[in-house]
Amino acid sequence: MSAALTAEADREKRAVAFLSVSAAVLLTATKLAVGLWTNSLGILSEAAHSGLDLLAAGMTFWAISVSGRPADEDHPYGHGKVENLSALFETLLLLLTTVWIVWEALERLFFLDARVEVNAWSFVVIALSIGVNTVSSRALNRAAAKHSSQALEADALHFSTDVWSSWVVLIGLVGMLVAKRFGLSALTKADAVAALGVALIVLWVCWRLGKKSVNDLLDAAPKELHEKVAAAAHVEGVTEVRQVRVRRSGPSVFADVTIAVGAEIPLERAHETADRAEAAVRAALPGADVVVHVEPCEDDDGPLAMARILAARHGLGAHGIRISEEDGHLSMELHLEVREDLTLDEAHQLVSRFEADLRGRVPRLSSVVTHIEPAAECLLSRRDPEGERRVRESLERFLAGETSPLTPHDLKVSAAGEELALSLHCALPPQTAIKDAHDFTVRLEKHLRAAVPELGRVVIHVEPPDAA
Repeated sequence: MSAALTAEADREKRAVAFLSVSAAVLLTATKLAVGLWTNSLGILSEAAHSGLDLLAAGMTFWAISVSGRPADEDHPYGHGKVENLSALFETLLLLLTTVWIVWEALERLFFLDARVEVNAWSFVVIALSIGVNTVSSRALNRAAAKHSSQALEADALHFSTDVWSSWVVLIGLVGMLVAKRFGLSALTKADAVAALGVALIVLWVCWRLGKKSVNDLLDAAPKELHEKVAAAAHVEGVTEVRQVRVRRSGPSVFADVTIAVGAEIPLERAHETADRAEAAVRAALPGADVVVHVEPCEDDDGPLAMARILAARHGLGAHGIRISEEDGHLSMELHLEVREDLTLDEAHQLVSRFEADLRGRVPRLSSVVTHIEPAAECLLSRRDPEGERRVRESLERFLAGETSPLTPHDLKVSAAGEELALSLHCALPPQTAIKDAHDFTVRLEKHLRAAVPELGRVVIHVEPPDAA
């Protein structure tokens, strides 16, 4: 949503929130005056209810003003949770009102003989309450639905509750009027019974508001919402939707999605797939803040890609790969290129390690037949500036997380077909243990391959600074 649309939405929400404050002021003052005049507990309970509605409307107006503020360093997800806190506060106020109403009603039913005067003003104030609350609740509901505002939704629920409770009080007043004119003593306590009816309605509202507010504050999300996001994110190129996390913050929805793509696809294609998944989730949840994280998928769904990746990691060239399947098991035949200067025993050991690693990564692979041949004299045909740029950026990110002083130099990236070859020198402190130096090269190579999947041969030469 653009800044202009956001500002317009905030203005509309504040306007309708101010309307609810004005309505609550009018109703509270009117009910309190008539309730004290007639000594009607039903009307006084309505006045107390409207008084708390006034406080709740004021809280809503404040919450709407705060929740519209943009995200900052202290609140990276924005200030939307203020709306949820406001709704929870309104629930606590309603509970206090309920306790007072029930206490007074029971006293009048069983212990006190309170005289209640029913006159025309009693009916006028209740009719006014029904009319004003109906208009206010409808205006709040429309704004809440339009802007997905939970604070306005809670305020609308307050006013709609007032409509029903006012009808209950109206019935109680009619009962008392009938009792007075026709001498029906059974109806003399109708006012207190009506107050208990108001209390039951308020308890029901408390349960709804409290449950929703607590769920939102605890980042609970319906299972259907997770399924909706997962289905939307499964666009073309996504092999698996691994994790979905959805949370609400006031009117805003945040979705974090982790998807898996084939380990052999280039970084650009993986990024394009993530963009498509992000757009699909936004279409399913309009206005949502969506973050998509991409991970390589290295399982038995891609044995061809896995064979090429592992061959490169073992310093081998792989081509002529053929895969067959029988009774649920896979068989693979391929050509592996080794250095010309290796003996048969050395080459066989190198290839055996590759085969063992491949079987471990692809459990369905029951048979691997390799043809060993010398590598071509020249596998590299040209320098690749774009590949070199990506490797350098990935290298900088890796070095930013290292504490030891490291000095990379002589970085070269060349291309042969769709594969890249990398050679890199890196100076380490002279006191570095050889095991630590080897572990460093393993971590660096793993990082570079994850960032640049097209990398085939990778040679990292470590040396002390003097040699460099």
